[in-house]
Amino acid sequence: MKEMQEAFETMQENWRMMQSSDFDSAAEDAERFEGSFYKFIDAVREWVDALQEKPATLEALLARPELQAFADELPAPLLLNFETELELIFEGITREEDEKYD
Repeated sequence: MKEMQEAFETMQENWRMMQSSDFDSAAEDAERFEGSFYKFIDAVREWVDALQEKPATLEALLARPELQAFADELPAPLLLNFETELELIFEGITREEDEKYD
């Protein structure tokens, strides 16, 4: 859980930096954010994989207090991405490294 929280905080900070980027640093900040988003998702995947009792439905996974806390703090534009990634995790689908950045 600690790794997931740390990855979330880093991603949030990178989101804030990206939102205030100037033209010269926008691409670099966007890449930094994207990388941190997927590190957070990887930490979530590890946490879900380690659960003793797997949720029976995607809705049950999304309703877990640990994940709901992150969803509540996410900026609105990121919520759909987070839910999409959770759906892939629930279905056991792992993105290839190059698919993460398309």
